[in-house]
Amino acid sequence: MFEAFTLKTKKVEQTEENLRSLVRQLSEADRKEFYQDFSNRIKDPDTYAVLNFFFVTGLHHFYLKKYARGSMNLFIFVFGISLLFSASTEGLGAGIFLILFIILIELPALFRSQIIVKDYNNRLTERILEK
Repeated sequence: MFEAFTLKTKKVEQTEENLRSLVRQLSEADRKEFYQDFSNRIKDPDTYAVLNFFFVTGLHHFYLKKYARGSMNLFIFVFGISLLFSASTEGLGAGIFLILFIILIELPALFRSQIIVKDYNNRLTERILEK
């Protein structure tokens, strides 16, 4: 769930290199089929980073097909915004707290977007190769 904290760069890069070796070992026809499938489904780290810039809404999770986590971020954000407009000062404080909580949780993902998307693409490569 918190891949920004748990992913190890060296491990992800080693996995990527191992997968590239496996792809190179495929026959030409299989390799062509792999790249056609992969190119249609690969995710871009820059797009993830831009979507993550709006971290309070969770759009970057939807981009990587993590619908539950994206929905949770979106719900907490909308709930926090609704509390900001409540009549009580407790609601205002709770709304600010919820929004700041989401920001603190999602900020590391913004700085580690390259490795997070690389890990996603590695897992995508593994799924395609299993076919």
